Amino acid sequence: MAPAKAPYRDSRRTSHGGLVAVTHDVPPQLDELVTTAHRIRQAIESVIEGKSDAVRLTLTVLLSEGHLLIEDVPGVGKTMLAKALARSIDCPVRRVQFTPDLLPSDITGVSAYNQQTREFEFKPGPVFANIVVGDEINRASPKTQSALLECMEEGQVTVDGRTYQLESPFMVIATQNPVEMEGTYPLPEAQRDRFTARVAMGYPEPTAELEMLDVHGGTSPLDKLEPVATTAEVRALIEAVRGVYVSQAIKKYAIDLVVATRHSPDLRLGASPRSTLQLVRAARAHAALSGRDYVIPDDLQDLAIPVLAHRLLPSIEAQGQRRLPEHVVADLVRRVPVPETRGT
Repeated sequence: MAPAKAPYRDSRRTSHGGLVAVTHDVPPQLDELVTTAHRIRQAIESVIEGKSDAVRLTLTVLLSEGHLLIEDVPGVGKTMLAKALARSIDCPVRRVQFTPDLLPSDITGVSAYNQQTREFEFKPGPVFANIVVGDEINRASPKTQSALLECMEEGQVTVDGRTYQLESPFMVIATQNPVEMEGTYPLPEAQRDRFTARVAMGYPEPTAELEMLDVHGGTSPLDKLEPVATTAEVRALIEAVRGVYVSQAIKKYAIDLVVATRHSPDLRLGASPRSTLQLVRAARAHAALSGRDYVIPDDLQDLAIPVLAHRLLPSIEAQGQRRLPEHVVADLVRRVPVPETRGT
């Protein structure tokens, strides 16, 4: 369990070298962000019972311009969460069912010959949408999985030597079952590293499961879900998140957390520099959803496990001791020094 977190107050150095506390006036954009995000969250939670933490993390990833990997056992609502987010926003959404015979062109699109114009025309694939839901991504071959690498990192697709830009916002929400390994292809490290965060739904509480039976026992809850935000509103929210202030001390703290994974004896693969960038981006969104226009250490600590753990590979000794990457990250969060509190 993480130690008690001291209140953190940001400060900046003056031209004379002294430290002065910074008074952060919350801009109106953040008030609008919190209001809009609350509407989206309520819409999703009308479908997903008792999973407020998973819903908040999903919104955090969306506003940080990232991608989400939902990994858990069958039947706990992985695809339902992805669809609920997609339907809550009035934007183009495409779903791809990953299967062993799926080809890269089935995702990115293909150039087809038009006999009337006698030219090749590009037929966009399902990746040309604001939200792409990839169901059971590990059932496709590594070659097909790699079709997502360019679009997830660079927001573009290259087909037959031509590059096509994807519209913003762009988010991939992929699901996979970790226990059904027969006929699956584990995601390579390069693919997992492109997911900003991983979330596990977990089984619902008995009370939440009972409410699910009472409310959704007869019809699908998605049938009644209506969009509560537009694409333009989501773009505005993302722009507001970009303006959230991150002090040098917080940046160094993020680097310290990531570097600690590279030197841990329990890990044979630590977190990449990309993970540092995504951790800070997610911390900005986490702070904004809390109504703050600045990041504090709590934001990084709350996101350390979902953002870092899925990128790490445990050592042979750690595997023998059943120490998961999540346990290692939790230990590192406790050990890495937190930036000094400034003032009261």
